[in-house]
Amino acid sequence: MNAIIYRISIITALFVTPFLSQAQYTETINTNNPGLSQGAYALGTGVAQVEANVFYRTEEHVIQRYERDYYGLNFQLRYGAFFEELEFSYIGRFASVEQTQITGFGNSQFSFNNFSRSTLGAKYMFFDPKRVFGEKKINLYSYHANNRLNWKDLIPALAIYAGANIDLSDNNLLTPPKDPTFSPRIELITQNNWGRWVLVTNFGVDRLGTDFPSWQWIITMTHSINNKWAFFGEYQGFKSDFYSDDLARGGATYLINKDWQVDSSVTVNFKDTPTVFQVNLGMSYRIDFHKDPEIKQSGSQGGNKRKKKNKENKLNLEEDQNPDGRG
Repeated sequence: MNAIIYRISIITALFVTPFLSQAQYTETINTNNPGLSQGAYALGTGVAQVEANVFYRTEEHVIQRYERDYYGLNFQLRYGAFFEELEFSYIGRFASVEQTQITGFGNSQFSFNNFSRSTLGAKYMFFDPKRVFGEKKINLYSYHANNRLNWKDLIPALAIYAGANIDLSDNNLLTPPKDPTFSPRIELITQNNWGRWVLVTNFGVDRLGTDFPSWQWIITMTHSINNKWAFFGEYQGFKSDFYSDDLARGGATYLINKDWQVDSSVTVNFKDTPTVFQVNLGMSYRIDFHKDPEIKQSGSQGGNKRKKKNKENKLNLEEDQNPDGRG
């Protein structure tokens, strides 16, 4: 009985796969939360999405002798437009900070708030291995053959991100000194989908051409336990004359429905200049106006029936293949 069910599911996948490989759009939400990396896949045309989390962060610097408490908001506003591979975004991080300065004559306290990041940008996926090499051939008689990695599985999807940082403050303690009003940010994004495992990397430079450029890299691994729960681990590094660090991050997501996800995460670092501990609690929600391109069929009634059936099969397969929302 299990063998029959397995073969039926494989045949269904063979029928639906050609429709899935033609678009970035997924039936379940495609979100970057709760990590800080961006996936290579765009949202798909006509999809608007908000991703946000509130956070609490503590820092203690043993050399500069201060302690800080951060209360803040991370958010991304994303929109897919014009064609499937392109999306536009506004990425921001706002924090209210309470600082205690430790001196030999007693402690002093003060507070401030501002944006540590405010970036308008666009992402374009320029290489999709599924379109170049085609879908993996499915063996009706071998489970192991269908789940064995080959060299093509190691070739990632590739995207490029370009944005402009906006800093309208004359004295922003969360950004480098004398930070210009506008500065560029560029990233190369890769993504490998290995069944329920997804590997994403981001390599880029922030504030390019300024006095304090920052070289940054993020590696994120996500694993879907089932169609609702997923867990992730992330390493983030950045190096500049203003601030350098290595951060480890981990957390979980829960898919409430195909358009709504909640998440949580914890971040730590490995040094004391400063030490970092941060907790996040967030959610992602999309407004979906995506329309599949119409497929010409001979006979309008038969074409409509096939289109409806394809959409139903696509929904079932996408929920099995993309429960983590990484595209």
